[in-house]
Amino acid sequence: MESLFGKYFKGDKIIWLIVMFLSIISLLAIYSSTGALAYRFQEGNTAYYFLKQFVFIGIGLALVFMVHMVNCRVYAPISKGLLLISIPLLLFTLVFGASLNSAARWLAIPGLGVTIQTSDIAKMALVMYVANILSQRQNEIKDLKKSFIPIVVPVALICLLILPANFSTAMMLGLTCWLLMLIGRISLKQLFGFTGLAIVLLGIFIFIALQFKTVNRIQTWKNRIENFGNDDGDGNFQVNQSKIAIATGGIIGKGPGNSTQRNFLPHPYSDFIFAIIVEEYGLIGGVAVLLLYLILLFRAGVIVKKANRTFPAFLAIGLALLLVLQAMVNMCVAVNLIPVTGQPLPLVSMGGTSLFFTSAAFGIILSISRTQGKTELFDGEEESKDNS
Repeated sequence: MESLFGKYFKGDKIIWLIVMFLSIISLLAIYSSTGALAYRFQEGNTAYYFLKQFVFIGIGLALVFMVHMVNCRVYAPISKGLLLISIPLLLFTLVFGASLNSAARWLAIPGLGVTIQTSDIAKMALVMYVANILSQRQNEIKDLKKSFIPIVVPVALICLLILPANFSTAMMLGLTCWLLMLIGRISLKQLFGFTGLAIVLLGIFIFIALQFKTVNRIQTWKNRIENFGNDDGDGNFQVNQSKIAIATGGIIGKGPGNSTQRNFLPHPYSDFIFAIIVEEYGLIGGVAVLLLYLILLFRAGVIVKKANRTFPAFLAIGLALLLVLQAMVNMCVAVNLIPVTGQPLPLVSMGGTSLFFTSAAFGIILSISRTQGKTELFDGEEESKDNS
C-alpha cells in the first residue's frame, strides 16, 4: 500500500494527510451546517449542498494531484506574465464585476454561469512573482533599485487594486509578501521604511474614506469596525451567534450534526464554519483544525530547509503563509478577535473557485516537496545532505 501511495502520490506525505483531513472535515461541516438550508430551499433535499461540496472537493483533490505532478520550475518563467494578466483582470472586476455587499469581487464567465474571484488569481501570481525576483536577485538583494523597487511596486499595485472590494484580502496579501521579503533578506531599513510610509498612507486613506458616508462599501467597513467588540444591538448579530456556538461546544462538542446555531448563524458554511466545527467537535476539534494549518506551515519550513533552489523554497513558504494567514483570519473572526472580514477557511469552507485555487496552492507545495533533495539556502550556496 505504501509503495502504491509513493508511486502516485509523491511529495510530503504529511501535507497529503493534511489535505485529506481538511477535505473530510469540510464535508462533515458542510453537511451539518447546510442541512436545514437545503431542506428549506431545495425541496427537502438535505444533502443538496453536501453533494455539491463533494463534487467541489473531488475536483479540488484531482487538481492537487495534477498540479503536484508538474515540475515547479515552470512557475518561474510564467510568474511575470500571470502578474501582468492579473492587473487588467482586477481593474475590469472593479468596474464591471458582479457585486455582493457593494463589493465587486467576481467576474462572470459568459455562457457557463460560473463566477471567478480575480483576487485569487492575483494572490497566486503575486506570490510567484515575488518568489521569482527574490531568487534572481540574491547577489544584489540589498540594492534599492535592482531588488526592492521591482518587488514592492507590484505588491503595492496589486494590493491597491484589491483594496476597494476586499480590504482583508489586500492586507493579508500585503503581509504575506512582507514576510516573504523579510525571509528573502531584503534590507530591513528599506522594508521598515516602506512599511511606515504604507501605514501612514493607509491611515490617511481610511480617514478620508470614512468622510464619504454615502459610499456603501465604506459604510460597510465603518459598521464592521464600530460593531467589533460591541455585544449590543443587531449590528454584531453574526459574531454573537458565533460566540454562542463556540461557548456551547465545550471541550468535546455536541457531536456531529447536533449544531443548533447553524439555524441562526449567517453563512455557517463559509465565513463562520469554524464556529460550527467547534460547536459540534468542541475545543478538541477546533484545536485539531488549527494544528493542521500550523503543521502545514512547519512542513513548508522543512521544504525550505531541503530546497536545492531558492525559487521553489520562496514559493513554498509564500503559498503556505498565504493559506495559513487566511485560516488564522477566518478563525479569529469566529472568536471575535478581529472584525468580520468574509475570508473562507481554506479547503474547508463551501465554495468553488476559492477552493480550486487553494487546491492548486497545495499542489504546487507538494510539487516542490517531491523535487527536493539537497539543502541550499541561496543560489550558489549548495550543501549536500551527506555533508555534516
